[in-house]
Amino acid sequence: MENPHEQVQNALLERIINNMQSLNDSVVIMNNALAEVNYENVNIEMLLIMWEHYIRNANFHLEATGNLKDPL
Repeated sequence: MENPHEQVQNALLERIINNMQSLNDSVVIMNNALAEVNYENVNIEMLLIMWEHYIRNANFHLEATGNLKDPL
């Protein structure tokens, strides 16, 4: 005679394993989507870095020439 508790435990374990496989698949899909977003944002990040350098250099030049004015 089979143990009914063992059957319940096996059924629960099988459900947990299936849910974990589904979760793992979803996480892989999300990681791939995030990697694609990060790849697409590389150009924006480079532009931001260049803009920050431009602002710093412009402020340095304006301070050095005495043309830096207070904001309006």
